[in-house]
Amino acid sequence: MKNKKKRMPTARFWLLEAALLIVFAVLSRVMVGYKTIALSLFAITALVAIYRLIYVYAIKNKKRAKILKTVLTSLVCVGLSIFVALEIMVISSAHTDKNPDAPFVVVLGAGVNGTVPSLALEYRLEAAKKYLDEYPNAIAIVSGGQGEGEDISEAECMRRWLVQKGIAEDRILTETESTSTQENLEYSLEIIRKNGGDPAGRVAIVSGEYHLYRAKYMARELGAEPIGVAAHTRYPILMTNYFIREAFGVAYLLIM
Repeated sequence: MKNKKKRMPTARFWLLEAALLIVFAVLSRVMVGYKTIALSLFAITALVAIYRLIYVYAIKNKKRAKILKTVLTSLVCVGLSIFVALEIMVISSAHTDKNPDAPFVVVLGAGVNGTVPSLALEYRLEAAKKYLDEYPNAIAIVSGGQGEGEDISEAECMRRWLVQKGIAEDRILTETESTSTQENLEYSLEIIRKNGGDPAGRVAIVSGEYHLYRAKYMARELGAEPIGVAAHTRYPILMTNYFIREAFGVAYLLIM
């Protein structure tokens, strides 16, 4: 009877963990804009399940189970430390730099739903509009090609939006070939050079606040002096998702 009482709570926990793993796996596939949070919760649930496996294994071999638990805990602590360090880097650049005046401003692309800007792109366009109003001599380079599910290029979508909001067409240059942030910047800087500008002498970059560290890092690598202009994400949970995801983006950038 004693063994039965011990096993029953364990069985319930296993069923709960299995159910949570399935739920988070499904959410990570279907949630638009919140996929990273769903994947993070999935990873946490899986980690708890692994710890419980070690607990069960300890019944047969306590010494080995203790070693496994120590190794796993050490790896988790190292991973969390790296994640926190990356987040500090991301958060440190998540704002508009002081005195962002520059002759050219590059607006980095984001998703387009048919011909309509996604929420992330709309935030960037609002920041770009505000910047162009504040600095009437600045020329904008809207940057982004056409991806899956997009009826027009991201650059064309941005150009139309800005013109509809009162920005003169002769203040907008389009870059329609890029498919990544690296290409956004590389091709946009080339357009600046072709139009008589010098990226080494300050260029403003509009992107989501969470994305500015990586964008500015890439721009410096390409020989520019980047000035960050933050597009603020209004929904806290969505912003949290982007900040978590960006830590992995920065890790990939630094490794590669």
